[in-house]
Amino acid sequence: MIDGMQGSEPAIREVVLVTGLSGAGKASILRALEDLGFETVDNPPLGVLEAVVEDGGPRIAAGVDSRTRDFHPGTALKLLDRLRQRPEFALSLVFATAEEDVLLRRYTETRRRHPLAPGGPMGHSVADGIAREAALLAPLRAAADLVVDTSDLPLPELRRMIERRFYRNGGTPLGISVLSFAFPKGLPREADLVFDLRFLRNPHYDPALRPLTGRDPAVARFIEADPDYGPFWQRMTDLLDPLLPRYVAEGKKYLTVALGCTGGRHRSVLVAERLKTHLEAQGWRVALTHRELAAERGGQGPAVPAPRGAQPPGQEALTNIP
Repeated sequence: MIDGMQGSEPAIREVVLVTGLSGAGKASILRALEDLGFETVDNPPLGVLEAVVEDGGPRIAAGVDSRTRDFHPGTALKLLDRLRQRPEFALSLVFATAEEDVLLRRYTETRRRHPLAPGGPMGHSVADGIAREAALLAPLRAAADLVVDTSDLPLPELRRMIERRFYRNGGTPLGISVLSFAFPKGLPREADLVFDLRFLRNPHYDPALRPLTGRDPAVARFIEADPDYGPFWQRMTDLLDPLLPRYVAEGKKYLTVALGCTGGRHRSVLVAERLKTHLEAQGWRVALTHRELAAERGGQGPAVPAPRGAQPPGQEALTNIP
């Protein structure tokens, strides 16, 4: 019996395994999961992890990485397969990563030792450890349900990403993230579907519209007056509307739709706002993020590209976060 209901099926236990590169933010992900009500344990030996999961509560998260005693990727993959074959568990594997130069900077600033490079000169030793760990964990990255690249991800946004993926409070079974971005600043690594909006007329070249964003009515009128806007919108929604229920039927739990333009301020922002409204009207649970606008918060006017690792004003960085 579950909750006093006779004849009901046993409750499914949600299990999240968090792994990835040292210094990429695994501990921050575990803390975010703990805040969502997960029972968390970091670095249990692989030999006892299955028992830990069996004895845990309805939601449990465990961190597993190269520091783990008796760790081997083949053993970890076999454990994952066993847990996924058990109907009482709903398992997700989250892999945290970051670019090598970012990891090097974090280790230099914290002066911590890399678990696979405990000695030797700091620069070469840490770089070697990062390369060895990336090769060691490659099979787990390939098997991951979610890969989180924290290279340019502020800590608050990392928390929001984990909340969007793992928050449970009824509603639709598919969580949708709609994201606007600028192509010159890189494709969002978490994107499942990407739409390129650079074919639409660009408000950037109108001096009166340039300082505004896609949230402003004048910009919206300018873009929607493009004769190709209407046909594109119709075809995009005609694609997405029947696609989303099929994702649900296949068991997909989250989807990121990324909309890009040149600056990430006008065309992509407008279409992302419109798409969120459209999907919510159909009952979908939608989170909206404007990547480039978020990077400007705390600054004066449009943000300029910053050096790798620089943090926008007013944002908490992942730097020094294990």
